[in-house]
Amino acid sequence: MVKLKSNKGILCERDESVFFITLKHSRRRNALSLEKLVTLSNEIDSFTKDSALRVLVIQAEGPVFSAGHDLYEIKDGTSEDHSKLFDQCAKTMEQIRTTPKPVIASVDGLATAAGCQLVATCDIAIASTDSQFATPGVNIGLFCTMPGVALSRAIPKKKALDMMLTGEPIGAEEAKSLGLISRVVPKNKLKAETHSLAHQIASSSPAVISMGKQAFYKQIELNIETAYDFAKDQMVKHLEHPDAKEGISAFINKRRPNWTK
Repeated sequence: MVKLKSNKGILCERDESVFFITLKHSRRRNALSLEKLVTLSNEIDSFTKDSALRVLVIQAEGPVFSAGHDLYEIKDGTSEDHSKLFDQCAKTMEQIRTTPKPVIASVDGLATAAGCQLVATCDIAIASTDSQFATPGVNIGLFCTMPGVALSRAIPKKKALDMMLTGEPIGAEEAKSLGLISRVVPKNKLKAETHSLAHQIASSSPAVISMGKQAFYKQIELNIETAYDFAKDQMVKHLEHPDAKEGISAFINKRRPNWTK
């Protein structure tokens, strides 16, 4: 693991083609302040533009993955400040969805409000058995409307509203059963499992992964008939890519594929 930089409570590291962003402000429960969101946004942009990087992992230090927005910042802010904060939050979350490279959330602890939103937004989420997830804004008079955008697209709407109306947390196993996260592992195996998953994905063709992620998010918004038409066209198009030809040839000839860079 190579440390690249540490800035605004965010540590950036790389391990071969995997980029790690670690939230390192546990004293403030890794709150997503405006400054933190801007820094996170800039790092996601750098990751997207770096052709040597294939997978991003977002993780955190301390018992709280992220408690969401900084309530001290919100309490002292004006309406203009609040608009800037939520605009930046939406921008950062959309960057995760629209970057053509996979983004993995690795969660060990509590993820609430915008922290839960961050997990729900990532393409894949792996969590320790100790982890919990909640949208408790209703308890402080601020409904988790923005976190609900990502949450309601990750889990069934009735459970999403249940979480938002009560503020009650759910455990890792329930989060997995609902589809909020994809894997649950023991706490002492989270780091190893995260690295293994990230490197497994990074070993595939970056072009195929990129085309696949973008096509997935586009088709999921279509009705099923239109989605099949779109997916059919995409597969025909993808078969013309050199990596499709190389991958099929390698499989038939029982050898490792040599992907384009």
